[in-house]
Amino acid sequence: MTVLLEAIGICKNYGHVEVLREVDFVVNAGEVTALIGDNGAGKSTLVKILSGATNRDRGTILLDGKPITMSSPTDARNLGIETVYQDLALAPELGPAENTFAGREILKKGFLGKLGVLDKEAMRQRAADAFTSMGTDVKDLDAPIAALSGGQKQSVAICRSVMWANKVIFMDEPTAALGVRQTGKVLELVRRVADRGIAVVLISHNMPEVLEVADSIQVLRLGKRVAEYRNEGTTVAQLVGAMTGALDVSPNPSTAPVDGGAS
Repeated sequence: MTVLLEAIGICKNYGHVEVLREVDFVVNAGEVTALIGDNGAGKSTLVKILSGATNRDRGTILLDGKPITMSSPTDARNLGIETVYQDLALAPELGPAENTFAGREILKKGFLGKLGVLDKEAMRQRAADAFTSMGTDVKDLDAPIAALSGGQKQSVAICRSVMWANKVIFMDEPTAALGVRQTGKVLELVRRVADRGIAVVLISHNMPEVLEVADSIQVLRLGKRVAEYRNEGTTVAQLVGAMTGALDVSPNPSTAPVDGGAS
């Protein structure tokens, strides 16, 4: 396993409230790392820090073993880090191809490009290639996003991130509000992304889905990482126990507990 992204001793306060307390977090290349925890555990704040949306108060972030500083999501994107937000951040009136290139539009060559004329055919072809290579069921590249199913919208958002990320993709509850069939397709897509060598960080409250798709699971509770598991042999009961602070949590042999496990 190759460590790609590492956070060391991350702290974040909002006034007198400690949201993150000396949090360590490790993401390996080509793996799906699940980040779980109850509401208020600090998951969203940690992801915002690691995706450039929020500044940390203290701590170090390493990418490929080198310290990095991010002051905006643009900085993160320039480093090859993308985020698929729960609301997907898609423009409902635009089609899949246009959404894929939003903010990164391709201009026509020559004089027309200098006038700001978009090369819609080039964007459409590159988007079609990306959707096909990822095995999605997005067929109509001209239909507005608002007309697509929930699973298709997720596929567009994920493929957009895959096109631009070469290091890490954060996915915040990617199967929320999806049906069983759509959820299965999205989880397959998550695995395909990791198989390309891109690290995926999956934030989810659905423990069976976490165990289905994740290679490793890291647990936050009350602003601190309390446990880290490899998937093999880990149970939903163990994950819930770590999240809630149950005293009878017993890690499996491949578990790497921290701070004495969940306490």
